[in-house]
Amino acid sequence: MNSADDFNPQPGRAVELEPGLRRILAPNPSPMTFRGTNTYLIGTGSLAVIDPGPECAPHLEAILAAVQPGQRITHIIVTHSHLDHSPLARGLSQATGAPVYAFGGAGAGRSAIMSRLAASGLAEGGEGIDTEFAPDITVRDSDVIGGDGWELEVIHTPGHLGNHIALAWNDACFTADHVMGWASSLVSPPDGDLTDFMASCRRLRLRSWRVFHPGHGAPVTDPAGRLDWLIAHRQSREAAILQALGQAPATARALAEQIYTETPPALLKAAERNVFAHLVDLSGRGLAAPQETLSAAAVFARRGG
Repeated sequence: MNSADDFNPQPGRAVELEPGLRRILAPNPSPMTFRGTNTYLIGTGSLAVIDPGPECAPHLEAILAAVQPGQRITHIIVTHSHLDHSPLARGLSQATGAPVYAFGGAGAGRSAIMSRLAASGLAEGGEGIDTEFAPDITVRDSDVIGGDGWELEVIHTPGHLGNHIALAWNDACFTADHVMGWASSLVSPPDGDLTDFMASCRRLRLRSWRVFHPGHGAPVTDPAGRLDWLIAHRQSREAAILQALGQAPATARALAEQIYTETPPALLKAAERNVFAHLVDLSGRGLAAPQETLSAAAVFARRGG
């Protein structure tokens, strides 16, 4: 993974990454967002803004200030509806008249099992959901969003969130929170689904990419290697969970405390949700099962081999 010292741009400053692509860092650093949310501007005439970011007046001003003479914002694209990615889309749309594109609102793309967990009362435990988010234009997998001299292919990549999309720009891909270089993606039920996450990783791995531009942190310059690491990382967590369950049934909380021994206390709740995501996935594959009803507090036991 990239060292934290490798990525420390000035918030609010538009930085050209390559011709036709600029990045503006939002001023919202945190343990979950690293230095802040990356907002991207694509194009040289008509501009697409990818992930306007959180509700933040200075960041809105920075995006508008990056529009050069002869340019205008014509598309606003939201990769997913977490509070650090989507809320500013409303204000940016009002300021520019550009429509907002996304896969759907907060519940779009949610898997059946996660829908059942949400209906049972399980609250989200991640970066916070923008429950009011609703795009002007709904996109689907394989759709192409185009402007003056640029095209973006929509790739539905559920896992971190059901409505999460990546955007292919030639041999580059805007991977938002699905693939990042500074940390592995949070998968927190009922909005995150690990079964979907792994399938999305493997789908992205089928293509040849030059670079990933993530929602947080520096560009990922070895996309295939990073995807291989993410898949192997999840598989190693799965192996550790199965080994622990082989010794005794346990809750997600107990497993997180046993496995994430180097995790800061402030992130242990996120680690617990990650473990629960694994347990839901393992239950769906017949390798583990809750002793009673499937829930975040359930005691799980190992099944099968």
